[in-house]
Amino acid sequence: MATIRTTQTLAAALNSGLRHALDDDPTVVLLGEDIGTLGGVFRVTDGLQRDFGPDRVMDTPLAEAGIMGVAVGLAYRGYRPVVEIQFDGFVYPAVDQLVTQVARIHYRTGGAVRMPITVRIPYGGGIGAVEHHSESPEAYFAHTPGLRVVTCASPQDAHTMIRQAIACDDPVVFFEPKRRYWVKGEVDESMHDVPLLDRARVVVEGTDVTLATYGPLVITARDAALAAQDEGLSVEVVDLRSLSPVDLDTLEVSVRKTGRLVVSHEAQGSGGLGAEIVASITDRCFDVLKAAPARVTGFDTPYPAAKVEEHFLPNLDRMLDAVDRVMGRQHSLTGWRAS
Repeated sequence: MATIRTTQTLAAALNSGLRHALDDDPTVVLLGEDIGTLGGVFRVTDGLQRDFGPDRVMDTPLAEAGIMGVAVGLAYRGYRPVVEIQFDGFVYPAVDQLVTQVARIHYRTGGAVRMPITVRIPYGGGIGAVEHHSESPEAYFAHTPGLRVVTCASPQDAHTMIRQAIACDDPVVFFEPKRRYWVKGEVDESMHDVPLLDRARVVVEGTDVTLATYGPLVITARDAALAAQDEGLSVEVVDLRSLSPVDLDTLEVSVRKTGRLVVSHEAQGSGGLGAEIVASITDRCFDVLKAAPARVTGFDTPYPAAKVEEHFLPNLDRMLDAVDRVMGRQHSLTGWRAS
């Protein structure tokens, strides 16, 4: 395929990725609430029902458990269903189907039945939304054997990863950082030389501290790495991309180079992916760690009202504070100072 490079928003890159998947494979079908005529709340599926018809881009009732149940039936019949959950907090009625059916059927049938279902979930905060519209439930699914869990952080990854997820024979929970839907970037639609779906990516090279994150916070981490340069610190930013399985090999290489680790995510800290990553990397890299790893996460509360969400979300200052701590320095919210 010839190289096709265009500038797209993350949402548009998902749309073009879905369009390619529908073009490439007649067994791919999309289903979800308002994804057809409306094109989805965030317009990710805009124009797809017009071009592929209502039999392949299906508007469904407001019933997440029913949507997932239909997807299971479609997968049994040889289709590759792509489910849209309209908002992160709406996924919970579908968890029963995801955990007890989708994640287990391949194992339960001794490998005889595949569940090539992709579940798209806009997630995370930062858009000033009401309750149940700004959650980060990724740890629930990463804790479920049988599910792949991934998230994109850039338009390029949005395009390539959604196509890889749909082509994968395993069920994939695909988290989309909703506050980054309007971020623009260059997208190569040729699918040449793209990393595997379960591989992390080093997005900023560094030598002093590894800052591992994913989804909406990758941009924040890049900003933190740039700010740290002013203080003579070199921060390596690793975009995990895959949350189950986690690419610990790539992360280990980075930590063995820097000797220090900070992990950040929007979800609450207790029982979060950050704790698992810190434990795993400590097991692998205990001999080279120069400081205890640090976590920068959301707080152990329900997601707050929109007017105070900026206090809940990890930001540049909190990331820099954690970098300072693992470097054995002190940090104030108004500037840096050596201890």
